[in-house]
Amino acid sequence: MTVADSDKELVERAKEGDLRAFDMLVLKYQRRVFRLISRLIKNTSEVEDVAQETFIKAFRAIQQFRGDSAFYTWLYRIAVNTAKNHLFSKGKRPITLSELSKNEDSESYDAIDAVSNESPEGNLAGLQIAEAVNNAVNKLPEELSTAVILREMDGLSYEEIAEVMNCPIGTVRSRIFRAREAIAQELRPLLNTQGNKRW
Repeated sequence: MTVADSDKELVERAKEGDLRAFDMLVLKYQRRVFRLISRLIKNTSEVEDVAQETFIKAFRAIQQFRGDSAFYTWLYRIAVNTAKNHLFSKGKRPITLSELSKNEDSESYDAIDAVSNESPEGNLAGLQIAEAVNNAVNKLPEELSTAVILREMDGLSYEEIAEVMNCPIGTVRSRIFRAREAIAQELRPLLNTQGNKRW
């Protein structure tokens, strides 16, 4: 049974009032939801509250889930909107997805692994590459940075990104391609690659 089939079965059971089925969905996705929210909100106790509120909202709206998208894609949107609403209610400006990369570890795009050989020089080069990647992402228009962050950092499929961004899958592919090209352009001087090669 695939993940989608498993989720679909649990959702159907939850719709019929099976609380254990919904509990299984919570257990399955709570870590990912917590990690997502903690990138938007820095206060740990607030993160816990927002995560709990996310699952409460999902439970209350479970009858409205039609299965047009993956369950996690639907839950992801609820989590992001709940976090943004929480920040707004606290008088804080909601962070954009393009700003998330500023708060990520330097290994977000596996840039360090590309050159690091455990030597001080390798580690320094890795940190420089990671910084260049983050700088490149920060310079991108929001639709490009959002698409590439959802793909590379959150691991969403193209279909899930299309659902989250409310655009055709072809647009998602184009945005990710353009974002990767811009990032590659930033990295070329560091990696000494030729102009006709991405990396």
